[in-house]
Amino acid sequence: MRIIIVGSGRVGAQLANTLSAEGHDVTVVDKDPRAFRRLSRAFRGTTLQGVGFDRDVLLSAGVETADALAALTRGDNSNVLAALIARRVFQVPKVVARINDPERAAIYRRFGIPTISPTTWGANAVRDLLLVTELTPRYTFASGEVVLVEVAVPPRLDGHPIGELTGVAQMVVAAIVRDGRAFVPTSGALLRAGDLIFVSVESVSMSKLAEMVRGF
Repeated sequence: MRIIIVGSGRVGAQLANTLSAEGHDVTVVDKDPRAFRRLSRAFRGTTLQGVGFDRDVLLSAGVETADALAALTRGDNSNVLAALIARRVFQVPKVVARINDPERAAIYRRFGIPTISPTTWGANAVRDLLLVTELTPRYTFASGEVVLVEVAVPPRLDGHPIGELTGVAQMVVAAIVRDGRAFVPTSGALLRAGDLIFVSVESVSMSKLAEMVRGF
């Protein structure tokens, strides 16, 4: 994929290094040339000094043929402008903007701009690690509103239908791993001690899921 990353801060540079190592064609844009020092020596992409929401800069970065753009500067306004221009002017297929203000992030998502809020994501992640010891977070969606968690089925749940776990709160069992094999369960499937179940659950219901696992 041809990917433009606007902002060579810690997040942008790490993403650029990772994507470059995976073989993607990456262009990093930043107004401060010193920011490119964060890129690793193995980085095989290109760098471009300039403001990420400037139309001419984006054209120089190859936005007309880009498959994706991530706006990851420290400024919410800059990221929104870059994302809007990429999406609405140049029809870049995949656009993501980093928005630090959770309320603004929610507003922009309603306008069709995919956003990530490190503030919300970080707070939810720390909360889960502090309070929900029975569950292992594996993946967070968007800014952490929904989490994919791993649950090791204890002996006391052996033989219980999986619907008992998911019938109350906002959660769906995405997969069960049993004896090294994974499958998508039906609502009537029975749990076995030693199963690993992967549950997609709203963050606000994490504690509820943990209580249900403890309570059986």
